[in-house]
Amino acid sequence: MKDDQVYIEYILDCITKIKIYSQCGKEEFLSNTMVQDAIIRRLQTLAESTQRLLPEFKENIKEIEWRNISGFRNILVHDYLGGIDIETV
Repeated sequence: MKDDQVYIEYILDCITKIKIYSQCGKEEFLSNTMVQDAIIRRLQTLAESTQRLLPEFKENIKEIEWRNISGFRNILVHDYLGGIDIETV
């Protein structure tokens, strides 16, 4: 659980930072590539961290769609050359 705790703390930190980066609203996000880059990077590392959580931990939190988070991470990592829909992000 100790390792999970490190990842959980990082995930929560990412969520906090995404909230801060996005507080200016959707229009700022859509028009500011620096904000987009910061948020996308945090989403990517957040999702990567969820993949490192122990399966036993994730099994106990069924309301989180872990597989979808993993799939989203793959899109962010592998479809960066035009495959990321900023409106969807």
